[in-house]
Amino acid sequence: MSLALITDPYFYAVSIPAVLLLGLSKSGFGAGFGSLAVPMMALAVSVPQAAAILMPVLLMMDLLGLAAFRKDFDIPMLKFLIPCGLVGIVIGALLFRVLPAHVVAGLVGVFTLVFLAQRLLFPPKPDSAPPPRWLGALLTATSGFTSFIAHAGGPPINAYMIPLKFSPVKFTATMAVFFFVINLSKWVPYGLLGLLDTRNMVTSLALLPFAPVGVWAGVKVARRIQPRLFYRLVYTGMFLTGVKLLWDAFAHVG
Repeated sequence: MSLALITDPYFYAVSIPAVLLLGLSKSGFGAGFGSLAVPMMALAVSVPQAAAILMPVLLMMDLLGLAAFRKDFDIPMLKFLIPCGLVGIVIGALLFRVLPAHVVAGLVGVFTLVFLAQRLLFPPKPDSAPPPRWLGALLTATSGFTSFIAHAGGPPINAYMIPLKFSPVKFTATMAVFFFVINLSKWVPYGLLGLLDTRNMVTSLALLPFAPVGVWAGVKVARRIQPRLFYRLVYTGMFLTGVKLLWDAFAHVG
């Protein structure tokens, strides 16, 4: 019996760049761009199918990220973030069949652009207090929810983590552990929802060789980049993500 595999060249034309961007995001360099992966792939397949195909790719990238930054993460912060993120995963699993993916895309897009506008129009002062914990809990749960729906968990948690002014390496390492746990927790509900079928998994294997390329390139840069430039790239990635998600939401309505 031959294994089913997506053979459409257009699918790979959009999916390979999406996987490379996801790898860059996982390394910390270009954080925020990873949320573009599912919207890009959704140009060729449905959002749920794109999310399912990326599951093994995400697992490999998460493991590579953990290996690269295994000594640099912030344990107290993770003890706060992970339970909140898992709450979002549960909510996402319960609402996955009810809430249209384009609605989630639109909400994430609006939130991302509002956050960026706030940072631009009202930049924080050097002595500004960090965001309150209740806001961090809400944003992290939102990250888990949007991560489950469309692997777009970056913008909400970035909105909480960026004002905390972690160094690029500590920021990247902490996010690597957080999303490793979050992405690992998706496997069972994705399986129960019937998304991890043979065709999606075999197609994912075809994309897998491109996973370490983006991670390797990004890790090399993340350890050398200046914090100011690092966060400018994060903002750029978040802006492009917000615009793309909003575009997809309005295009679906139209």
